[in-house]
Amino acid sequence: MPDSDARRQAQQALVEDATRPSPPPSPLAIGGATSWRTMHDQQARDEWRALRDWVEWVTVRYEISVALIPECWWKHGALVEELSALHCAHRAAFHPTDSGNGPITWHQHFANAMPRLRNAYNGGCSEGHSSRRSRSWQGVTDEEEWETWTDQSHAH
Repeated sequence: MPDSDARRQAQQALVEDATRPSPPPSPLAIGGATSWRTMHDQQARDEWRALRDWVEWVTVRYEISVALIPECWWKHGALVEELSALHCAHRAAFHPTDSGNGPITWHQHFANAMPRLRNAYNGGCSEGHSSRRSRSWQGVTDEEEWETWTDQSHAH
């Protein structure tokens, strides 16, 4: 008899587990943030495709001009980062597990991002891509001076 009681309790626990609603997935399970800086080459193609699809959709849906997001957006690092952040926020906001506040929150983020998009690009490629000289730190920092500086907290 004790074996059948234990078996019945185990079966009841399995039924309860199967019918208990599961918690919503974490943001990472939804897709998480895109970190271009730490991404491996194997991941890049899928991430670029997803971002391109989304950028093409969002620019048409919201009638965003070429002066704000040029056709060569993917060649401008600051634009890529801003658009990636918006894309990640959009994925999370419109995920089925969202409570319903996600879409309005996304639109707030989108509105807040507009000035940053303008600043990231400054309308320089509306008539074709023009490369800018990329900033480089190669050979700029005096390493000895840096090491001396970092040996102190500079709290005062």
